[in-house]
This record gives sequence, C-alpha cells and structure tokens, in this order.
Amino acid sequence: MLRFEIFSNGQRIGWSDLELGDPPMGVAFGVFVPSPDYSSFQQQIRASTQRDQRHFNFAVHIVEGRQIRASGVSIADYSADCGPDAIEITVLGIEYPDYGEIFPAHVDAYRHQFDV
Repeated sequence: MLRFEIFSNGQRIGWSDLELGDPPMGVAFGVFVPSPDYSSFQQQIRASTQRDQRHFNFAVHIVEGRQIRASGVSIADYSADCGPDAIEITVLGIEYPDYGEIFPAHVDAYRHQFDV
C-alpha cells in the first residue's frame, strides 16, 4: 500500500494511507496521521471542519513526490472530542485513469462487490 504525504501551503503536515475509497466518485479517504508541524495548523483546521478549507491549499503527494491531481482535499479533525485517531482526510475528484493507477485495490474492491 502506498503512503501519501499531506501538505498545507507547501509545508508537510502529515501522512495517510488513504485506505478507503469510492472509485466512481474519484474519492479516497483515510486516517490522517499528523506530523509535528500539524500542531501549528490544528486549531484552524478544527475550526474549519465541515467548512471551506481552500485557504489551506492542501496537496497530497505520493511518497516519491508526485502530486495527486484532485478537485479538493479536506481534513476533518475531531481529535479534541474523540481522541488522537479521530482525524480523517478526504481527497475528492481524482480523475481517471489516475485513480485506477494510484488506487487499484479500491477499484478491485468496488468491482468485486458486484460479483455473484
């Protein structure tokens, strides 16, 4: 499984495995694991959970450096109420064929749910 690095305004703030997805919608999401630099953003991100987060200029990179082209990225941080594991990242609008190349396991799981 690939690991994805998450950036805000060019600064690395954490990573995710983006372990879940919705291939027809071009969506990948998963647990967000913050880096130490995340603490300088955390209160602002918590305050903007479920709101417009474009000003954070989130970017998701495959570990070898390639940025995933997507329509948007958001982080939902509920760690203050639910514990440190309650931070999730969602990447929206990943285009094909990129989605299938980056997340083949998501595509396979989606296809297999219709196997009879």
